[in-house]
Amino acid sequence: MGEKNIVEETEKYASRGNKATRTGFGEALLEAGRENPSVVALCADLTGSLNMNLFRKEFPERFIQTGIAEANMISMAAGLATTGKTPVASTFAVFATGRVFDQIRQSVCYSNLNVKICASHAGLTLGEDGATHQILEDIGLMRSLPRMTVVVPCDYSETKRATKAIIEHEGPVYLRFGRPNVPDFTSDEDGFELGKSIELHPGKDVTVIACGIMVWKALEAARILEKEGVSVRVINMHTIKPIDTLAIVRAAHDTGAIVTAEEHQMYTGLGEAVANVCARNIPVPIEMVAVEDSFGESGKPDDLLRKYKLTTEDILEKIYLVLRRKD
Repeated sequence: MGEKNIVEETEKYASRGNKATRTGFGEALLEAGRENPSVVALCADLTGSLNMNLFRKEFPERFIQTGIAEANMISMAAGLATTGKTPVASTFAVFATGRVFDQIRQSVCYSNLNVKICASHAGLTLGEDGATHQILEDIGLMRSLPRMTVVVPCDYSETKRATKAIIEHEGPVYLRFGRPNVPDFTSDEDGFELGKSIELHPGKDVTVIACGIMVWKALEAARILEKEGVSVRVINMHTIKPIDTLAIVRAAHDTGAIVTAEEHQMYTGLGEAVANVCARNIPVPIEMVAVEDSFGESGKPDDLLRKYKLTTEDILEKIYLVLRRKD
């Protein structure tokens, strides 16, 4: 792609300001409820935090407040799915996965029921609530389950598109999003197809494959290196399972080196999924930006991202390292 096109691609993904991904979820849930009368929503006493008040106000007869009883919420969602409803069960990610893994495995995935588990406040950016609430293992937990689709959108706009897409999809889905306001930079022109990644920035020297809030940081890194003459391909891997094998193999073939970036444990997350594809198809040097086998701690989100090495600068460092390995 020529220089003119690269500039156009870069400008296309400029931030329109910061918005919370959980807001995108709440707005899309309301829209889906208007379009599809089978949609019912369940929440475990966190309606405001998940921006589900809009749905509850407009469709009180289709909203169930389960209270702090997450296991029961998942079981209720499974039961509703057997009657032809499309249940959307929501709470914080730490409760939506770790606390209720057995119910998800047995009642939802084993039975292949059409339950959507939509989880907010994932990762370190939950902030001051601390390590017990900052789940960094949820992608791995959900990836491990047969029949489960795992989605991690990158901004407010993509979360809206992802929410609508998973509700239209038939089968179990885990949708992961967060608490803080983050750059909103994608558009409806990007579309959203489960299992199909989106190339946000062209490049031939190295590829950064990212999900969630790390996608914007990957774009920042690509723009910095572009000025240094390093061509960085950036891929938004919004669906972790099923992963876009073709895009990964093509990136490995074209650029010969990959960096992954995620707000999750290095083990069992996006990085391992990408490495698995490369190991089986086209081995290339890979570096990972992720939490390295550690729990989080209480603190401001930006401070935690710096401490646990989940910043644009950390992506740059791993790019330099993988380029040396490539050479």
